[in-house]
Amino acid sequence: MKIKRPIIALDFPDRQAVRRFLAKFPQDENLFLKVGMELFYSEGQDIVRELIANGHDVFLDLKCHDIPHTVEQAMKVLGKLGVKLTTIHASGGTQMMQAAKTGLLDGSNGDQTAGILAITQLTSTDQTMLEKEQLVQQPLKISVLHYAQLAQAAGLAGVVCSAWEAAAIEAATAADFLRITPGIRLAGDQTNDQKRIMTPDQAAQQRSSGLVVGRSITQAADPFAAYQTVSKLWRNN
Repeated sequence: MKIKRPIIALDFPDRQAVRRFLAKFPQDENLFLKVGMELFYSEGQDIVRELIANGHDVFLDLKCHDIPHTVEQAMKVLGKLGVKLTTIHASGGTQMMQAAKTGLLDGSNGDQTAGILAITQLTSTDQTMLEKEQLVQQPLKISVLHYAQLAQAAGLAGVVCSAWEAAAIEAATAADFLRITPGIRLAGDQTNDQKRIMTPDQAAQQRSSGLVVGRSITQAADPFAAYQTVSKLWRNN
């Protein structure tokens, strides 16, 4: 299963910045937009409702991670918003992941349109950090695969992972299990704080299910042209 449109990460501080950015796209362009913590904490549920009302799909990336009951209640609230995707941390464990799905379904009155993605290891994490800071002595790929299999067993829609692990996750999980990959850059763009990155065509070849693209589009001189370039590279591979 492949999400045909790149997901644009709206890493902006407020709705005014979002509106200025979206004004650079054709008015009838149906986009898939990621709302992360910065924008959500600034504007709350209203920005999600506004984007959906304007015909866009929303990936609400809040990375919930707490005891199962708390996450279940949070997901119940998010289930009422009508988002397409949302996230939790796989490291919260199987019980928490199952509770998250229960809460999301309760909030959406059983509508299974929305999917939960589990965060495996952030694309800012490398093997050194895994060993020295998380005290995990397994190879990074093994940690990611383990989390992916736990997420699938808990009934989640997929994972957020680096494109470097997407093919291995595909081989270790069901065919419809999503592998959504951030850390996507166009050739020549700066890597910034991401450590495990790929271009859109490379990610497609590595079996990503969907791309999350931020600065390569949002900081481009012509964001719509950059979006079209990413889309072409993604669809044609």
